[in-house]
Amino acid sequence: MDKRSRIIAIGLIGVGCLMIFGRWIGFFSIVALLFLLLGIYRVTSGRIKQGYTLLGIGAIMLMLEHLVLVLGICLISLGMFFTKSRKLQHKSGFIQKQNFSSSFDWDQSPWVMKSLSAWHVLGEADLDLSLAMAEDKETVMLFQGIFGDIDIHLSENYGVEIEAFVLFGSIEFGNQRDTGMLNKLNWKSSNYDTSENKVKLSISYLMGDLDVRVI
Repeated sequence: MDKRSRIIAIGLIGVGCLMIFGRWIGFFSIVALLFLLLGIYRVTSGRIKQGYTLLGIGAIMLMLEHLVLVLGICLISLGMFFTKSRKLQHKSGFIQKQNFSSSFDWDQSPWVMKSLSAWHVLGEADLDLSLAMAEDKETVMLFQGIFGDIDIHLSENYGVEIEAFVLFGSIEFGNQRDTGMLNKLNWKSSNYDTSENKVKLSISYLMGDLDVRVI
């Protein structure tokens, strides 16, 4: 997307936000929206860290000004999480967590991989499948929430299927990186159907960064 198209897109987003939330918007809210729009622009321009900083500032300002609205968004997200978890997790005994903040550091040493459903407002996960020891033949891992930073290192030991959606942010798969809005990834490894051990990953965030390192 060239610079002119990017500016037009951001302008349309801004007008749409004003139309939807106009009745609740005051000076403080306008400043918060400007931070959000500038953050989106920085992310789409490739300035990822600066963009996320601006998005975070804007989101915090909106939270302070419109706490009820933010709580409503969180409740909707949480309700969608329970529905999706019930749909994906076919076996009993999986781990289900709901936290304000979560961190999964599974890239430093061997770890036991179990089916998991995790929702959080702020989440970070580093998964190295080459270090994973599967507990079952098929493992389902669901990560969902408001803000998320997920790094996944694939392994030829597992057949992997990934379904990911990031409303604002970026998805990097190998050498390809998509930034901006409505980023989606649907991918299945070539050895998925023939692998003895399979991993299904479902990832969904309002704002996030997903990095998948291929073999």
